[in-house]
Amino acid sequence: MATALTDPPADLGAAFAALGDPVRRALVARLAHSDATVGELAEPFDLTQQAISHHVGVLRRCGLVEQRREGARRPCRLRIDQLALLGGWIAEQRRVWDDRLGVLEQHLRDQERHVEQR
Repeated sequence: MATALTDPPADLGAAFAALGDPVRRALVARLAHSDATVGELAEPFDLTQQAISHHVGVLRRCGLVEQRREGARRPCRLRIDQLALLGGWIAEQRRVWDDRLGVLEQHLRDQERHVEQR
C-alpha cells in the first residue's frame, strides 16, 4: 500500500509546478509574513494587478493560497497546512535518499576492506 508521501496526489504536483515560477515563490514568501490583498502583493513588482491576480489564482487553484471577503477587500492568506505537506514530502524523499546513500557508503567501505585484505 502506497502512502501519500511515496505516492503524492496530483495536487502536490500542481503545487510544485506553481512554485516553479519565481513570482509565485515571491508571493508565497510575502504571504508567509502576513495576509495581503492583490494590490498590496503587486506593489514590489513591475507587474499589473491583473498579472498578480493570475499568479494568485494559480496558487489558489493548487491549494497554497486562499482568499476571503472582508467587505470590499479580498485578502489572500497562505495555507501553511498545504505548504507543510510539500515540506513533508520533501523530507520523506530526503530520508529515502539518505538511507540509500548510507547503504552505498557501507557497500563501498566493505569493498575497500575486501581489496585491502588481498
